[in-house]
Amino acid sequence: MKKAYIPLGIFAVLVVFLAIGLTRDPHEIPSPLIGKPAPDFSAPVLDNPALQLTKQDMLGKVWLLNTWASWCVACREEHPLLVEFSKDKPLPIVGLDYKDKDEAGHMWLTQFGNPFDVSIADRDGRIGINFGVYGVPESFLIDKAGVIRYKQIGPFTTEILQNKLLPMIRELQK
Repeated sequence: MKKAYIPLGIFAVLVVFLAIGLTRDPHEIPSPLIGKPAPDFSAPVLDNPALQLTKQDMLGKVWLLNTWASWCVACREEHPLLVEFSKDKPLPIVGLDYKDKDEAGHMWLTQFGNPFDVSIADRDGRIGINFGVYGVPESFLIDKAGVIRYKQIGPFTTEILQNKLLPMIRELQK
């Protein structure tokens, strides 16, 4: 008779794990980089490949790194929000044109607007890999010391920008 309770116990444990999993937001995937220094990088500026931008250039500023690409469908959804968000200049936004052709990136920004203070080319995806990017768009809020404080997986929404990102920016800029 006691052996009959074993499958029932296993089933109950599985139900508990499933119930916990269903309560979690699939866009909130913890990043092992939160609270750690942003990876070092040096990348050509999209508008002027002779210039390089490095992580050191951004030290002392709270800034946002937004990965995007001209071929990215979700980026097209997010882009108008970033353009509008950037008008108030809440912080510098660095665009990381991920695994894209420079010409396509230029055309994208010309056609849809440019929310970035500077956009850099990550032609082979190495910078994105170092940041743990596995799909665009992804964004990283980085503090004055160069530490990653927040990671947004997928496109920003108005609610996320207003209710999550802006309060974090204000706190980090104090």
